[in-house]
Amino acid sequence: MMHMTFYWGKEVTILFSSWRTDSWLSYAISLLVCLLFSAFYQYLEDKRLKFMNMGRAKKPSSSDNQTPLLIPILGKRNLGKRFWLGLSFGVNSAIGYMLMLAVMSFNGGVFIAIVLGLCIGFVLFRCDEEEDGDLSTQNPCACA
Repeated sequence: MMHMTFYWGKEVTILFSSWRTDSWLSYAISLLVCLLFSAFYQYLEDKRLKFMNMGRAKKPSSSDNQTPLLIPILGKRNLGKRFWLGLSFGVNSAIGYMLMLAVMSFNGGVFIAIVLGLCIGFVLFRCDEEEDGDLSTQNPCACA
């Protein structure tokens, strides 16, 4: 029977039917894995955003305003970067959805471990975005 409200306890199924905890040790290890995985999510998001912002520091010239719309999209020099950005976005989205599904186990410990991991990952890997003065573009959703 799946829980539909938050509950506290060591017996929880996380993501897969084979990932079940039945002792305090397995529960603690699972919470640690959730915490580390959510901090890793923030690390990957930081790397993706830094890769995306590479080369954006230059100011566009007046001739850039007259180029057709499709040339930057179909240009050969951008295909590799766009491929890696798309791939990293897909991986990060998959991790974000997996974290969301883990929270939907409705176990209070899993919820706290994931939120704490997201906070720790943000502090360790993404707080330097404040120095760039680009806080207006930050998405308030941790898994976006």
